[in-house]
Amino acid sequence: MNFILSASRLMKASEVRGICNALREDKHVLLQQEIQIKAESYRQLSPVKEKVAS
Repeated sequence: MNFILSASRLMKASEVRGICNALREDKHVLLQQEIQIKAESYRQLSPVKEKVAS
């Protein structure tokens, strides 16, 4: 599997490696973060959808 890690801030390489290792070891963490990111995306897009529908 290939994953793309996108950071909203600059991170040290050791921080990125630590996050990647944690995600590889515990798939539950990956799923949990994916759900949070999708929920945030939908919240940001919902006002746009309402304006388009109006």
